Amino acid sequence: MIIMLVLLNVDGYKLMERWFLFRTLLNRRRRSAILCTDCRHEPPVMAWDVPILDKEDDVVTVWKPATVPVHPCGQYRKNTVVGVLQAEHGLAPLFPVHRLDRLVSGLLILARNATRADLFRQEIEAGKVQKQYVAKVVGVFPEDEQIVDVNVNYNAREGRSTVEVGNSCDGSPIKGKTACTKFTRIGTNGIHSIVLCKPITGRTHQIRVHLQYTGHPIANDILYLSENVTNRSSEGVNADRAAHSPNNCLVPENNSSDKYEDSTEEDFDIDPMCTNCPNLVPKGYDGHEEGLWLHCVQYSGSGWVYKCPYPDWAVLT
Repeated sequence: MIIMLVLLNVDGYKLMERWFLFRTLLNRRRRSAILCTDCRHEPPVMAWDVPILDKEDDVVTVWKPATVPVHPCGQYRKNTVVGVLQAEHGLAPLFPVHRLDRLVSGLLILARNATRADLFRQEIEAGKVQKQYVAKVVGVFPEDEQIVDVNVNYNAREGRSTVEVGNSCDGSPIKGKTACTKFTRIGTNGIHSIVLCKPITGRTHQIRVHLQYTGHPIANDILYLSENVTNRSSEGVNADRAAHSPNNCLVPENNSSDKYEDSTEEDFDIDPMCTNCPNLVPKGYDGHEEGLWLHCVQYSGSGWVYKCPYPDWAVLT
């Protein structure tokens, strides 16, 4: 049995080799004290609270802040909704009923036991759950209800989705998965519009790419503001990519003039054996990662409904 360790200490002696034969060591010294040190650096999130909206015996609903992932993933461990609720409110275990992208805010439903979580799952899979979001989009959105019923194809390599429209001339198959979203304008000031979004299906980035398809993308969505995002897509998803790859660096190119930089020095040394230490996250925060103007406001099903208040940006002036 071979185990790969980042840093190993046996009886006070540091082993520099990353690979060693664990079984042989145990056979030779059965009372050896083995210490494994794993060095981790979490990407930053905005310092917002996670307000509890409803707390029931088997369900908790919260206002998920943008930039905070729902559960541990990639390099995120403690800076998650589940981690905050466990640390600050002693709520565990928790089972997220649905997902919200890291940069999306709003209603998040968490079951407090596996049985309740499974009941939610059955309703969602049966198509019995209605979802509502609000978005702040570019331009004057049409007053009449708009229904976008075009396939969505997610490219994991690029970290973005595209809409796929069939060509009746050549009869080629349409890529992606079926997706449908209903949009209703709530208000507009002539520059931006607040739109109520009702996704019928649940594809990755569905609302974002369907709004782009209408010609009214989310106003601060770097990834979908333009169809030509070749030179900007990597900038828009930089933090997400880095969170899933320990070798990616979050430090912006112009970090030397970061307005958040101060005289405070790090109180730890960089470990030469740690694959994360050379890529320490910045002290400041990328302005493009402060959250999308997309907010979940309601989930409803058979005999239940949970709501979340509108965010401040949903009030147009």
